[in-house]
Amino acid sequence: MVSEAPPFWWQKAGWQAWLLSPFSLLYGKVAGRRMRTAKRASVPVPVICIGNFTVGGAGKTPTAVTVARAALARGMKPGFLSRGYGGTLDVTTLVDAQHHRAADVGDEPLLLAREAVTVISRRRVEGARRLVKEGVDLIIMDDGFQSARLTLDYALLVIDTVRGIGNGHLVPGGPVRAPLAEQMRQMTGLLKVGKGHAADPLVRQAAKAAKPVFVAAITPQEPEDFRGKRVLAFAGIADPGKFYRTVEALGGEIVQSRSFPDHHHFSDDEIDDLLKDSEKQHLQLITTAKDAVRLRGHHGRAEELLWNSQVIEIDMVFDDPHAAGTIIETAVAHCRARLLRENARTSF
Repeated sequence: MVSEAPPFWWQKAGWQAWLLSPFSLLYGKVAGRRMRTAKRASVPVPVICIGNFTVGGAGKTPTAVTVARAALARGMKPGFLSRGYGGTLDVTTLVDAQHHRAADVGDEPLLLAREAVTVISRRRVEGARRLVKEGVDLIIMDDGFQSARLTLDYALLVIDTVRGIGNGHLVPGGPVRAPLAEQMRQMTGLLKVGKGHAADPLVRQAAKAAKPVFVAAITPQEPEDFRGKRVLAFAGIADPGKFYRTVEALGGEIVQSRSFPDHHHFSDDEIDDLLKDSEKQHLQLITTAKDAVRLRGHHGRAEELLWNSQVIEIDMVFDDPHAAGTIIETAVAHCRARLLRENARTSF
């Protein structure tokens, strides 16, 4: 999957999108058919998939964490399943936050492993079965909605209300991963994040289809007061603009910002430049939790950069405090019904 989305994906459809439309049409046919007809494997525990309509971040990982915390509060043992984007390990692996580096397993799995059992696997079915062996009673998939490998008991699609679905075109002409009609059909619920209006058309479609719509906001865990602080903000995430808006909302004056591709591993030269520029202009370095985990265990001056950077940790906070619990309960009920159907089929 593309790690750095072309800027034109997030603007009104122009000549680039229309030039690529034949390829988007072909991509859409293949992706739609896969979602519609793929034979999906089944596991004996509820599976909640946190996905999105488009390539890039909408807040899937913090949403997955919020759902896991709600499950833990219910006395459940949740486990995360991730593909491990950005990591080099291509075998199914139980993530150890103390032992593994982001270069091995990816940055998001390291964040997830701080909360609950986490497995990375390029083969989602194998990864899900490994989680079952680890004793989890709820699997939370971070992404993988369009992969159509596993039977899902709840598919929650997250959409950012500022970027929405960009220009609305399918890959490679735009950021949309599969035909919207098919994604809408297989979606269980929609989570809109933020207070923009770019998601409004999809919210109306979801409501028309009687699909629940939840509302949430990304909130700093321990809001620092950056008023009066001149900062150099850097981020290697899918939507750095969202991070910069958070810094500004906390009062920080962004004198310089440095954006890198999603899951980016910093080179020695990039690290040196960040440290020199912050020192030269007396700027406070500020970054994201995802970037921080990629710097840990890195070579060169990465630890120095991390030591000198303030890290903003975020939570996904639902407007309805019972929303995550409702999602879990629905997934459990769907799983029970699914297992009863499967048992009925095998008994004949």
